[in-house]
Amino acid sequence: MSSDSRQSRGHGPMRGMGAPAQKAQNFGPSAMRLLRMLRPDRWWIALVVLLGAISVALSVTGPKLLGEATNVVVAGFVSLQFKDVPAGVTKAQIIDQLQSSGQGQLADMLRSMDFTPGAGIDFGHLAWLIAAVLTIYIVSAVFMWIQGRILNIVVQRAMHRLRMMVEDKLHRLPLSYYDRMQRGELLSRVTNDVDNIGQTLQQSMSQVVISLLTVVGVLIMMFVISPLLAVIALVTIPLTIVITVVVAKRSQKMFIAQWAATGVLNARVEETFSGHAIVKVYGHQRDVEADFDQENERVYRASFGAQFVSGIIMPAMMFVGNLVYVGIAVVGGLQIAGGAISVGDVQAFIQYSRQFSQPLSQLGSMANLLQSGVASAERVFELLDEEEETPDPEPAETVPADASTLVFDDVAFRYLPDKPLIDDLNLAARPGSTVAIVGPTGAGKTTLVNLIMRFYDVDAGVISLDGLDTRTMTRGDLRARTGMVLQDTWLFAGTIRENIAYGRPEASDEEIVDAATAAYVDRFVHALPDGYDTVLDDEATNLSMGEKQLVTIARAFLADPRILILDEATSSVDTRTELLIQRAMSRLRTDRTSFVIAHRLSTIRDADLILVMEDGHIVEQGPHDALLAAKGAYWRLYNAQFEAPVLDSGAPPVPTGTVPVVAERDAADGVN
Repeated sequence: MSSDSRQSRGHGPMRGMGAPAQKAQNFGPSAMRLLRMLRPDRWWIALVVLLGAISVALSVTGPKLLGEATNVVVAGFVSLQFKDVPAGVTKAQIIDQLQSSGQGQLADMLRSMDFTPGAGIDFGHLAWLIAAVLTIYIVSAVFMWIQGRILNIVVQRAMHRLRMMVEDKLHRLPLSYYDRMQRGELLSRVTNDVDNIGQTLQQSMSQVVISLLTVVGVLIMMFVISPLLAVIALVTIPLTIVITVVVAKRSQKMFIAQWAATGVLNARVEETFSGHAIVKVYGHQRDVEADFDQENERVYRASFGAQFVSGIIMPAMMFVGNLVYVGIAVVGGLQIAGGAISVGDVQAFIQYSRQFSQPLSQLGSMANLLQSGVASAERVFELLDEEEETPDPEPAETVPADASTLVFDDVAFRYLPDKPLIDDLNLAARPGSTVAIVGPTGAGKTTLVNLIMRFYDVDAGVISLDGLDTRTMTRGDLRARTGMVLQDTWLFAGTIRENIAYGRPEASDEEIVDAATAAYVDRFVHALPDGYDTVLDDEATNLSMGEKQLVTIARAFLADPRILILDEATSSVDTRTELLIQRAMSRLRTDRTSFVIAHRLSTIRDADLILVMEDGHIVEQGPHDALLAAKGAYWRLYNAQFEAPVLDSGAPPVPTGTVPVVAERDAADGVN
């Protein structure tokens, strides 16, 4: 597509490089929408939660059993303190004796212990407890591994669905979306943001599930051991919530700004390297570096701010956890001294307090990860929520396969509501005719192509194909009848054979070679190392500009469309290659309704009808010779195209009798 339609809307090659939009959805709705994407795998998620619950249930019993082991060791050492007492003396008798002798505090402490005077450490019971703890931790780890494996499958399936949703959405978006959206910004949403969502789900879902289950399980065990100490541990929950909410509110905006700035930076890099040669030619390296430094600085500041603010959560949680740890140690020591709790239970409770504060700290520290992931999700959801092109009618109408009469009837169109572009346009293109469209940049030439292909729909009037309004047909049906050869050649990474076959994938090798021969591709392809199987890279750098254009013409030959659109197809090639391209296009136009958009007016002299457009209106129409004889708009364009550079340069006029450049060009065009 040529640039006149974009320029008519105020879009230049550096368009849209302003500050990113800061408005975004709330964290809650975006997070819930992200979770709803996991609904198709809800039974697998239920299994993940079940396995996590089993794993946590096993792991939280470990500290309790270790506490019992500690009690066995402590009780054994205490019992050895009374090895000299007479045989048969019981624990109760010793406690009574200590109470009567004024050692009440020691008696209270021993009351919470289970020991037999003089028995020593029960190593058999201790070994059983240690073996039980090891078994529990191993089984818990196995369940955790299975849970992680299943969760990985669930997340990857969700990301696969999300990528498919994005891919399908991109095909349903109107061309106007791509015109206003930077390519690098769009690529950033489709790649970086989607990958960030996947990493967030992968890293956070397992942690969130395990952390929440651990908090519940540990809390139950703490209340079983000591309700008083459990209440002290509960102080961390409201503090955690307050800290997380306060920090999250500030960091959410920063993460949104971070990913928006990343998208702008990607757009800048993509734009710069796509036009790297132009940057070098005009010596704008320093300007480009300055622009990059500016955008990079914005990414740095947004990223630093987001990570710094969200990074406050973890140390704050650790500080709260340490305060609770001190409280539990002090109160637990007093309870041991009072005989209300055993040493092993306090040891287990301290472990539980760590297990309790650790998942809370993890939940808090995951806030920055979640904020980043949800910010990316918002950007992807914004893409998914974009207004789509109007759906095809159901049932759609169709026309015969050989339909090729295209009529514009009082067509009006504008890209922006307050800027008229095309008004009351009427024209008719008959089968086998060639209609050339000329005019200054911004006159609306390429806009006609957009309207024919229904990249945009008309605001008023009707475009009909053999009398049928094209809006009553499906876009696929209409476009299947149309072939395009554009100024900007598009070849994908693959062989020349595959690039030609893109016009009709089911074509045979013989048909591909015939199309290549008709388009003069066969003349140069045999000079390549592998002929038709020569592999082209992404930019097709192993072909010249003219050779690439000939390949696209061969692709159109193979597609065999009834309507042909040629948009500045010879504007970037040398004269010799231009002659080949013109011959190929002349063959291609045979028995087809053709529209030719050209700035080189000498290339459309043989057109059946030439339309001269200015400001969206057809100001002149007719064949080449008649329009020149009329000495109107076409005549001015035709002469100004070659004379203006001479006059503007201050050079003397062309002497009488000298063959003008126009005549030379016309003579060249007539070579067979």
